[in-house]
Amino acid sequence: MKDWQLDWDEAFDNMQSLDPAELMQSWQNSSEEFKVKWALSGDLNLNLVYGKHSRERYDLFKPSGGDRGTVIFIHGGYWMRTGREFWSFIAEGILDNDWAVAIPSYPLAPEVRISSITSSIIQAVEKIASKTKGPLRLIGHSAGGHLVSRVVCKKMLVNETLQRVEKVISVSGIHDLRPLLNTKMNKILGLTYSEVETESSIFCSPENIPLTCWVGADERPEFLRQNRLLQEAWLAGSGSKHLIDAYYDSGRDHFSVIAQLKDRKSPLVTLLTE
Repeated sequence: MKDWQLDWDEAFDNMQSLDPAELMQSWQNSSEEFKVKWALSGDLNLNLVYGKHSRERYDLFKPSGGDRGTVIFIHGGYWMRTGREFWSFIAEGILDNDWAVAIPSYPLAPEVRISSITSSIIQAVEKIASKTKGPLRLIGHSAGGHLVSRVVCKKMLVNETLQRVEKVISVSGIHDLRPLLNTKMNKILGLTYSEVETESSIFCSPENIPLTCWVGADERPEFLRQNRLLQEAWLAGSGSKHLIDAYYDSGRDHFSVIAQLKDRKSPLVTLLTE
């Protein structure tokens, strides 16, 4: 009898019944429409620089009547696809609750390693902090969930910025990178055993900042496991039960769970902006 093995490519495949090109085009179309709309009613600043690489840029959306602080959204795409131009549409529900929204792009694999992407996101958060006032809140989706969880690991942010971060939400985050070593996408990511140990958030110690691991209840089992795993790992290491939570969003899949950011009254926007 042949030994059973888990198909890790299948475990991370969120687009089995979707056309990736069609989905990404719909995101980009929605984002372009939203930017046109917001340019007429709010404050829109595009292509702001935070680093030397051509992709180290961010867009900043601000309510016309002033803001309560800034939400920084880190996009997903398995560290190797999409950018801020695909994700502007998610800002709408957050802006409608009077929070500014910053959306950075970052260099992608295979040009850079995941550890370098982490460094870029740290640089982006520091730059956005230096150009804004008030509290900061971080949210990331999928690979972006990994990146926002890394941002709030020990010794990542300078203390002045760290003190302004009120809460973090990792949506459908990938916090244990070890399984990716067994996927075809690792030909692009180029992960090594040493890098998955240093870059997996489950092996890091968190700062004293409230974090919610949020996932669609209808997502693939591996994303449910990843959601639970970070909560368990960080609770075991810190003992700060009131700071680390996990939520399973009924009826949501990997993409509908993050699309709800368009809705100012959705559960995810409520948690993020309350």
